Amino acid sequence: MADGKIKIGIIGTGAISGAYLKRLPMFENLEVAACADLDAARAKAKAAEFKIPKACSVRKLLADPEISIVLNLTVPKAHAKVALAVLKAGKSVYSEKPLAVTRNHGKRILALAAEKGLRVGNAPDTFLGAGFQTCRKVIDDGLIGEPVAATAFMLSHGVETWHPNPPFYYEVGGGPMFDMGPYYLTALISLIGPIKRVTACTRITFPERTVTSEPLKGTVIKVETPTHVAGVMEFANGAIGTLVTSFDVWGGKTIPRIEIYGTKGSLSCPDPNTFGGDVFIRLSGDKEWSPVPLSHVYSENWRGIGVADMACGLQSGRKHRANGQMAYHVVDVMQSFLDSGAKGRHMTPASTCERPAALPTGLVEGKLDR
Repeated sequence: MADGKIKIGIIGTGAISGAYLKRLPMFENLEVAACADLDAARAKAKAAEFKIPKACSVRKLLADPEISIVLNLTVPKAHAKVALAVLKAGKSVYSEKPLAVTRNHGKRILALAAEKGLRVGNAPDTFLGAGFQTCRKVIDDGLIGEPVAATAFMLSHGVETWHPNPPFYYEVGGGPMFDMGPYYLTALISLIGPIKRVTACTRITFPERTVTSEPLKGTVIKVETPTHVAGVMEFANGAIGTLVTSFDVWGGKTIPRIEIYGTKGSLSCPDPNTFGGDVFIRLSGDKEWSPVPLSHVYSENWRGIGVADMACGLQSGRKHRANGQMAYHVVDVMQSFLDSGAKGRHMTPASTCERPAALPTGLVEGKLDR
């Protein structure tokens, strides 16, 4: 780290890795030093495409003493196994969402990190983009008053018509809740705070799915997890939220992605799977919604900003925002929704987390601290 850069290693060079590799080198404090994948040819191709110095085995990557953070971009059911291996190797880990597919695995990750004095970071980091940081500023500045309610909807008909590898989306640890729920719940927690109670109804509408995308066209998927989840959540501050995630419907015409309703007005938020987007506000007495200019940078696809923020934390000692405690709380809440649907009663997540600090205004791209 003589040049002030923290070296990153990447495990998993599938589709999502390209979005990370496009942006990671643009942060002043990061350097991608190596990548690894079970498919060695794929790792070599990615290294060549993005000029990564080394494509190697996972074992060699974990043994590299110069790598401080490993970016874990494996499939969800492998997240915990890989994260634990990274931590055992003495490196901090930042994983794609979700943190893990079970509470137990999530707890083991956090416990091992604490034991070794290492950091855990986790996607999504879209809440650090200009769209949701603008929403956060609107709330923190008191423009809509005290948040009293929220609505969030993610409605689609699944991924088997377009995704090249859709089966894992319908396994335990997949479904619309574990796939897209992290974006919505992380955004809501960053705006309102942690969640203390949930209740839900769940169903599997189509027990089997036939893949129509290549290269697995014709493959029949047996669905293992609920594909329509309709839930209500009570935040620790008393606000009440509604969240619906579905792979069973043909979308919605006018349903909002996320809206926050306060004592003085309402806030319309962008798609939490993006970094920018449009923000609107309607205050008491207004007849129409008004656009809110974006107050922050990072309005394009800056996937990897959470990794850079964790690296800043390693360098300065401050807390990083897309952290393991919040990611575990998201897993706990998502599993609580599924448990509620299965058991037919309210569920109280055992975990909580801090509302992450807002990004400062006035930053330039490539920096996260003034």
